[in-house]
Amino acid sequence: MCHGDGVVDNMSFSLFLGPFTGGQDGGILLKRSKIPILLAILAAACYGVSSPVSKYLLLELPPTFIAALLYLGAGLGMAFVNLFRSRTNAEQKEARVTKREMPYVISMIVLDIAAPIALMFGLSMTTPANASLLNNFEIVATSLIAFFVFKEAVGKRMWIAITLITLASIILSFEDISSLSFSFGSLLVLAACICWGFENNCTRMLSIKDPLQIVVVKGFGSGTGALIIAIAIREYSFNALFIIYALLLGFFAYGLSIYFYILAQRELGAARTSAYYAIAPFIGVGLSFIVFGQAITASFIIALVIMIFGAYFAAVEKHKHLHIHEATEHEHRHNHSDGHHDHVHDSPVAEHSHPHKHEQITHEHTHTPDTHHNHIH
Repeated sequence: MCHGDGVVDNMSFSLFLGPFTGGQDGGILLKRSKIPILLAILAAACYGVSSPVSKYLLLELPPTFIAALLYLGAGLGMAFVNLFRSRTNAEQKEARVTKREMPYVISMIVLDIAAPIALMFGLSMTTPANASLLNNFEIVATSLIAFFVFKEAVGKRMWIAITLITLASIILSFEDISSLSFSFGSLLVLAACICWGFENNCTRMLSIKDPLQIVVVKGFGSGTGALIIAIAIREYSFNALFIIYALLLGFFAYGLSIYFYILAQRELGAARTSAYYAIAPFIGVGLSFIVFGQAITASFIIALVIMIFGAYFAAVEKHKHLHIHEATEHEHRHNHSDGHHDHVHDSPVAEHSHPHKHEQITHEHTHTPDTHHNHIH
C-alpha cells in the first residue's frame, strides 16, 4: 500500500549535501518533503552555468563537438563519483536498469544527442541571455508531453504557468519585437527544449532506478553518439585546454545536474520538477550579463517578469482527490519508515531495493505524480 515514494534518503546526499540533510554530520535539518524541491533547485543551479560558459567554449570548439564533450564529461565525472562512493562504503542499494526499461534508455540517449547539438548551434546564432531564458520553454514542453503522452496530472495553476512561460518564450524568440524578426537560433533552442521535454519524461520513467547508473549510461551513450557525428562532419578540435574545460563543465552542468534532477523526479514527477528547474535560465542570464556585459533590453525584462510569475504558479500547484492505487509489483529503493511499505522482512533493514508487491487501496490525500501516483485523470 504505497503512496509517495519516500525513497530520497539522507545517505543519498551525504556525498554532496552533508551539512543540509541533517544526517550524521549535523547541520540544518530539512523536512523530508522539502528535499526533492532542494534537489530540483540544485539541478537548476548546476545547469544554469552551461549556456554562458558554452558561449565562451564556442570561441574555440565547434558546436557538435562541445555537445559530445559535455555528455562525456558527465559520464566520466559521475563514473568517478560512483567509484568514490563504492570505496567509501557510501553506496546504497539501488534498483538496476533492466531490459524492461531499455526503450526509455535508448530514447533518452537519442534525444540527448539531438538536444545539445541543436542548443549549441542555437547559441552560435543568438545571444546567451536570450538562449538561457528561452531554455525555460523546456518546462512547457515537458509538461505538455507529460500530460498528453504520459498522462501525468497537471492542475490549473500548472496550466497558468505553462501559458505564462510560453508567452515569455514567444517574446524572447524575437530578436527585435518592433520588426518581428524571428531568430533561427531561437528556433533551434526551442527544438532542443522539445527534445529535452521528451527526454525528461523518458528519464522520469527511469527515476526509481540507480541515478548514478542512469547518468553514466546517458553521458557515455549520448556523448559517444554526438562525438561520432562530430567526427563524421569534421567538427572537432585538438585544443586540449578547451577540451578539458568542456569536460569539466559537462561534469558540473550536466552530470551533477542530471543526478539531482532524477532524484527530484522520483517524488515530484516530470512537470513539477521542470517547474522548479525554471531557476536555471535566470542563473544563466545573470552570468551572461556579468561575463559578456550584454545590455538589458525592455523585452528581456518583460519576459523575465512573466517567467518569474510562471515559475511561481508552477511551484505552488497542488493536487488532491480520491484515487485508487492498483495492485502492483516493482523494484526500487525504499525503507519501512515512510508509512508506505509494510511488507515484512525476517530482520530489520535500512534503505534497500528488491522486488515487492503493493495491494490495491483507495484513499484521498495531497500527492504528486511520483512512482505510485501514475493513475489516469
